[in-house]
Amino acid sequence: MTVPPFLKPGDKVAITCPGKKLPAGIDDAVKLLQSWGLEVVLGETVTASFHQYAGNDELRANDLQKFLDDSSIKAIIAARGGYGTIRIIDKLNFSKFAQHPKWLVGFSDITVLHSHIYANYRVETIHGQMPVNIPDGTKPSFESLRKALFGEQLEYTIQSSPYNREGNVEGIVIGGNLTLLVMLSQSISEIDFKDKILFIEDVGEYLYAIDRMMWQLTRAGKLKDLKGLIVGGFTGLKDNDIPFGQSIEETISEHVKDYNYPVCFNFPAGHIPDNYAIIFGKKASLTVNFNKITLGFLD
Repeated sequence: MTVPPFLKPGDKVAITCPGKKLPAGIDDAVKLLQSWGLEVVLGETVTASFHQYAGNDELRANDLQKFLDDSSIKAIIAARGGYGTIRIIDKLNFSKFAQHPKWLVGFSDITVLHSHIYANYRVETIHGQMPVNIPDGTKPSFESLRKALFGEQLEYTIQSSPYNREGNVEGIVIGGNLTLLVMLSQSISEIDFKDKILFIEDVGEYLYAIDRMMWQLTRAGKLKDLKGLIVGGFTGLKDNDIPFGQSIEETISEHVKDYNYPVCFNFPAGHIPDNYAIIFGKKASLTVNFNKITLGFLD
């Protein structure tokens, strides 16, 4: 794995929108990044609009490409998720990025970039808070992103869930939004799940749809050889008039019941205010005990 250079005061970071357009300004995010000593460069897409997108596909691809190629930019932060990154991923050229890697930050729809970069270039990326979430996010979640970007030690300890399965493993952490991970199957952006600690989260889906996506992963053999499973926020879930009949914990537990690796539910990451930074592509230690869960990223 390649670790991009960690940030230091005075570095330039760029904000761009590879998918959906912003609903409002992001002054809070700019001020936060500046308070860390960083110089913030805003892409054209931050103020652009085309239907639901932050500009048409060509504009969004060109905006991101500019920052991928600019060696003075040390991190690229997606302003928001939504939908649209998958429309431009094949328009991007990562050759200069591969030669001079930089941090890529975001979650949700940005899973497309996380997955593509890991699958093809083995460069670490950060699943973490985005500018659109800053007004509602928690200070600890912002601090976790700062630590990840500046190369400080990241370790989380959270309370256990009755649905958890105990165990202690080490492995490379991958994952992201469940819907996007399934949509990327059989593409050049698909990740090899074998011997990985998989993180998943999602928002606004029907309960039956989560089960259907888990069946896709099960039938494709994606779940059987994991080192561990971390289940983040599954928020805003919907049900049909005839209830699905299982909670999200029950559904996921059913799909991994035949495997022996540790499983952690309710990890604070995803579409929640307390969205802690996770470094994809980095080796971590996951310990799931009766009382607590510890996830620590290893040097």
